[in-house]
Amino acid sequence: MNAADKLVAAIAAQIASSPGAAVAELRRLRRGFSRTLAAEPGRLVIAVAASLSQVPRPGHRFIAYELVQKHPGAASAVGERDLLRLGSGMDSWEAVDCFSIYLSGPAWLRGGIGDRVVHGWARSPDVWWRRAALVSTVPLNSRTHGGRGDPTRTLRVGRMLMDDREPMVVKALSWALRELAKREPAAVRSFLGEYSGRLPALVLREVRNKLETGLKNPRGGRAAR
Repeated sequence: MNAADKLVAAIAAQIASSPGAAVAELRRLRRGFSRTLAAEPGRLVIAVAASLSQVPRPGHRFIAYELVQKHPGAASAVGERDLLRLGSGMDSWEAVDCFSIYLSGPAWLRGGIGDRVVHGWARSPDVWWRRAALVSTVPLNSRTHGGRGDPTRTLRVGRMLMDDREPMVVKALSWALRELAKREPAAVRSFLGEYSGRLPALVLREVRNKLETGLKNPRGGRAAR
């Protein structure tokens, strides 16, 4: 058993000792693992996370993705092959969104992957990779993640998937456009005007609400994420 396998086994055992743990508890565990891995090379952390992400039990992907995100050497080294390993087998919106916000979006933002990679995901027969393509645009436009606003790349992916009617893709398109609307409202208004006949009704409603009121669902009084 090599060093990565030993670390994966130790981490998996600790996660297993807290079945059904909420996010706060999983994050507490992850902080401990991050301290253990702080001095390790980024490539080792990525290898550990990739193996951990393939354990089909709750919490493993979340911890795996945060381990990479919170390790500077790992986060700055993630590339296309790493993302394919880390994302292999994603089968829920929680997994996809964590992957896209923590890993693929930041990698795209810093130039660790190019447009070609994300466009390939947008063309995937797998709904979860198509969702990942859209959610990966969110960090491009989010101040929290260092994004400055990128209508060109965001709307290119939006055009690629605007005819997709899978609910998880439709909701991701709404999210991507609403995030862009915070930085580039004119670009989003133009996009809605040009493609209003093709965009899903949910997207039109939520994005227009965001542009006009700052909320996804004004009647509910809750801010859009």
